[in-house]
Amino acid sequence: MKRTKVIDILKSTEFGKDVCVKGWVRTHRSSKAVDFIALNDGSTINNVQLVCDADKFDAELLKQITTGACLCATGKLVESQGKGQTSEIQCENIEIYGLCGADYPMQKKGQTFEYMRQYAHLRLRTNTFGAIMRIRHNMAMAIHTFFHNKGYFYFHTPLITASDCEGAGQMFQVTTKNLYNLKKDENGQIMYDDDFFGKQTSLTVSGQLEGELGATALGGIYTFGPTFRAENSNTPRHLAEFWMIEPEIAFMDLDELMDLEEEFIKYCVQWALDNCKDDLEFLNKMIDKGLLERLQGVVNTEFVRLPYTKGIEILQEAIKGGKKFDYPCNWGDDLASEHERYLVEEHFKKPVIMTNYPKEIKAFYMKIDAEKPVCMGKEMEETVQGTDVLFPQIGEIIGGSVREESYDKLMGEIERRNIPMKDMAWYLDTRKYGSCPHAGFGLGFERLILFVTGMQNIRDVIPFPRTPNNAEF
Repeated sequence: MKRTKVIDILKSTEFGKDVCVKGWVRTHRSSKAVDFIALNDGSTINNVQLVCDADKFDAELLKQITTGACLCATGKLVESQGKGQTSEIQCENIEIYGLCGADYPMQKKGQTFEYMRQYAHLRLRTNTFGAIMRIRHNMAMAIHTFFHNKGYFYFHTPLITASDCEGAGQMFQVTTKNLYNLKKDENGQIMYDDDFFGKQTSLTVSGQLEGELGATALGGIYTFGPTFRAENSNTPRHLAEFWMIEPEIAFMDLDELMDLEEEFIKYCVQWALDNCKDDLEFLNKMIDKGLLERLQGVVNTEFVRLPYTKGIEILQEAIKGGKKFDYPCNWGDDLASEHERYLVEEHFKKPVIMTNYPKEIKAFYMKIDAEKPVCMGKEMEETVQGTDVLFPQIGEIIGGSVREESYDKLMGEIERRNIPMKDMAWYLDTRKYGSCPHAGFGLGFERLILFVTGMQNIRDVIPFPRTPNNAEF
């Protein structure tokens, strides 16, 4: 008999029909006359109940069926007599595909997420991680649908690169060299002429620079793929391997960029509300009781647009009023998560798009503002047309900017910052040949999943997290 997915079984009203389901046991409880087995195949957060009359089954077979075991069950679909479900299966035959012993790590209730990270290969079978992974899939679908409907093209940028987009140098090197016998020049510098690519290469930290090339040819593109940061950050918000969404659009100004960022986030959140109802309700009940309200609030509210200088003035006023922060927040400082969350969660109580940051704390490719800002009566240093979208509980979820289209201005920043550009002539060509105004942003996919699921640690929203001293599975 052909298998029917649990999600379809639970929607069906064809009572009396013979059905076949396959999946993994969530729970098994026995009474004298009947065994009740909750089966889940990953297609939904909800289980289908198998009702097994004890006199129809071998007692030893039923005894072997424990949490985690994999079964094929056939029987009749009937209306459920119990609460919380409309249908169940009056089981007539069970085939055990795989037994699960008493040492199965995921069978106990109340396990911590930290404990479950040790078993990332098995935690996916739990209700919580099943819900997260289904939502993750839906967010990927939302991203592709949003940009496709906008007429932007999915653009594949390289994972192996010779350029450091952010200029921070925190990159994973890619090499085929024998690390025990490195070839060096007379100055002790490693020579790469015998390496696979003939030069020093690394895993990408961003597809932005290559994405800009796509925008100047196709008008509007987006990337969606893995990126890598060799940043020794053991925090709930950082991963060494994560996924990024990076649209780049020709002829877009700052206001249009902010419009796109807000529209994009709202579209993704609404997609989750429309397509992940059962999973979100489960997470709202079990993980974060304010989740659904917060998601609905993002969709229904207009984001605040806040210049950095005004944000600093608000934070300084809060400090004067007795608010204490662990980190300084003077003009010119890169705001910490606590400052961002104060603005979002306490002051405005809604998402904030912060703009016009000091030039010195942002990347070399951002367009410099025409006028210098005034903060508390004093003229400050130059600012750039950068944008950060700040969210409740998360802090920064999007970083973007209008890109500098002037060759001379871009070269001036590169030289001033002493950025090695020996492998960047191709990037500067976009400013030499038919340069155009353009803008774009980057969204860390896992940060989006954190917000949509209500989870607190970024290691719990990716199947197999890569962090300092952790590359298991």
